[in-house]
Amino acid sequence: MLWDDIRSVRRSVLIGGQAGQGVAKAAEVLGKILVKLGYYVFNYRDYPSLIRGGHNFNVVTFSGDRVFSHDERGYEVIVALDQRTVKTHLPEEKKDTYYIAPKGVNIPRGENIDTSEALKEGIPPIATNVILLGALAKYLGIPKKVALEVIRSELKGEFNEKAFLYGYERGEGSGGKIGRIPRRGLYFLTGNEAIGLGAIASGIDMYIAYPMTPATPVLHFLAARKKQYDFTVLQLENEIAVVNAALGASYAGAIVMVGTSGGGFALMSEALSLQGMSEVPLVVYLAQRTGPSTGVPTYTAQADLLFALHAGHGEFPRVVVAPGDPAEAFERTMEAFYLAYRYRVLSILLGDKHLGESHYTMEEGEFSPRVKPERFLVFPEGDYKSYEITEDGVTPRSVPGAIEAPVRATSYEHDEYGITTEEGPMIEKMMEKRLRKAETVREAVMELEPLSVYGDPEADRVIVSWGSTKGAILDALGHLSGWKFVKINYIKPFPSSLFLHEVEDARRVVIVENSSTGQIGKVIAMETGFITEDKVLRYDARPFTPEYILRRLRG
Repeated sequence: MLWDDIRSVRRSVLIGGQAGQGVAKAAEVLGKILVKLGYYVFNYRDYPSLIRGGHNFNVVTFSGDRVFSHDERGYEVIVALDQRTVKTHLPEEKKDTYYIAPKGVNIPRGENIDTSEALKEGIPPIATNVILLGALAKYLGIPKKVALEVIRSELKGEFNEKAFLYGYERGEGSGGKIGRIPRRGLYFLTGNEAIGLGAIASGIDMYIAYPMTPATPVLHFLAARKKQYDFTVLQLENEIAVVNAALGASYAGAIVMVGTSGGGFALMSEALSLQGMSEVPLVVYLAQRTGPSTGVPTYTAQADLLFALHAGHGEFPRVVVAPGDPAEAFERTMEAFYLAYRYRVLSILLGDKHLGESHYTMEEGEFSPRVKPERFLVFPEGDYKSYEITEDGVTPRSVPGAIEAPVRATSYEHDEYGITTEEGPMIEKMMEKRLRKAETVREAVMELEPLSVYGDPEADRVIVSWGSTKGAILDALGHLSGWKFVKINYIKPFPSSLFLHEVEDARRVVIVENSSTGQIGKVIAMETGFITEDKVLRYDARPFTPEYILRRLRG
C-alpha cells in the first residue's frame, strides 16, 4: 500500500484553496495529528497578501525519519478546496497523485466529497476544510480516535468534530494505514512561536510592536499569554514609537523586546543609534520578507543581512544572531536577551517568513539554552557613574529610583556621569570604551556556538549559509557525499577563526542564500578576507527546497 514504507520515506500532502477557506489551519491540524502518531512533520505555508480569494496552499511533508523542509513537487495527495488548486499544481503531481476535493471540483483521479448534506447536519460551509481533512485522514489510514483528540483540542465548536466525522465516514480510505510510532517528546511549532517562548523564558516584562508580516504572529502569541506569565504587550501607532518606548522601558529596568520586518526596521534606524550612545539594552526581532519597500510582503528573503549589520549612524557594538529552526530560535532568543542586558548592547534576532511561519517537528532534548538572562543590575550606595570607563568597556548598570544617585541616559556624547561633552579627549575615551565592549561581547559569543558544522567534518566541499536555509540544506546533505555544511549562527560578532578553520583546505565552497547577491559572502570577505564566487542563490521570494539545492550543486 502507498503508506506502508512511510517510516523511512518522505511523503507530502498539499492542501490548497482560497484565502479564508481554512487551508493553513487544516494543514496545521494534519501536522499535529501526524506528530501525535510519532512522525516528523514539516509544514510549509504559501499565501498571497489577501484576506479573501487568491491561491493559498500548504505542503505537509512527513516521515518516520527527520524532516526539516518541504517538497516542491511530487505530492502523494492533493486536497483541493477549489478548481484553481488543481490547475496550479497539476504539473507538480506524480502519475498516481490522489486528489480529494468537494463535489463540483474536477479532478483527474481520486474522490469528490459531496458536502451538500452537511448543512442538514448543522455543519456550516466554513467547515469544508475539516470535512476534507476527515476524508484525507480516512485515506491515509489515520486512526479516528487520535485524529479526534487533536480536532477537539485545536478547533473550537462542536460542528468541527461533526465535520471531521462527516468526511471520515464518506472517505474511501484506500491509501493504506499509518501506524503509530512509539516516540515521545516531539514538539510541532513555528519559529515565531519558539521566539515567543524564548522571550517568556528570558523573563520578558514587555513586548512592543506595530503589526508587520511576518513578525505579527509573535505579537499575537505573546498577547495570548500575557496574563498567564504576567507581562505586558503593547501595540503602538508606528515603529518609531515602538522602539523609543522600548528604550524608555528598558532604561527604567524592564526586560523588553520589539518585533518588526524590514520596513519597520528602517524606521527604527535612528533609535538604534540612540541605543549605541545611551547603552540602554535593546532586543529587536527582525523578521525578513521580500523587498525592497513593500516588496512581496507575505513571502521570504534573506536580503536584510547587511542592513541589520549596519543600520544606524556612527560606530557602536551590536549582536546579530540568526537561528535556523525553532529549537535554535528559542535558544538564540535567550542569548539575545542575555547579551543585550549583560553587556548593554543592541541584540538583533534575524529571522524571516520561512522560519517564522513554517511548522517544524523538534525533539524535546534539542531545547537546551546555554545562558539564563537577567537584568544584571547593581545598586551602589553614594556615587554612581552611568558610563564608568572600565577595562572591559562594560559599565555596571543601575536604573532610576533604585539608587540615590542619578542614573542618566543620553543621546549626546558624554563623560562618565552622562553629562554632555564636546571635548576631544573624552570623546576618544568613550569611543574606545564602547569598542572595548565590542571585544568583550566577542569573547562571550565564542562560548555560544557561533558556528555549527553538519555532515562529514573532513569533507573538502563545503556549503556555507545561515538562518532558515538550514532545513533544506540538511535534507539535501543526506543525498550528497563528500560535503559538509557550515552554518554561521552569529553574524556579528563574526566567528572568523572558526570559519577559516572549516574552509582552509576545501576545494569547493558554495554560498547558499535567499538573496540575489549572496550577502553572507560579502560579510565573510570583509571579516576574514576569504572570497568565493560559487553561489546558489534564490530570489523568487520562495524558500529553498532540497531539490532546488541538489539541482544547482549538481548542475
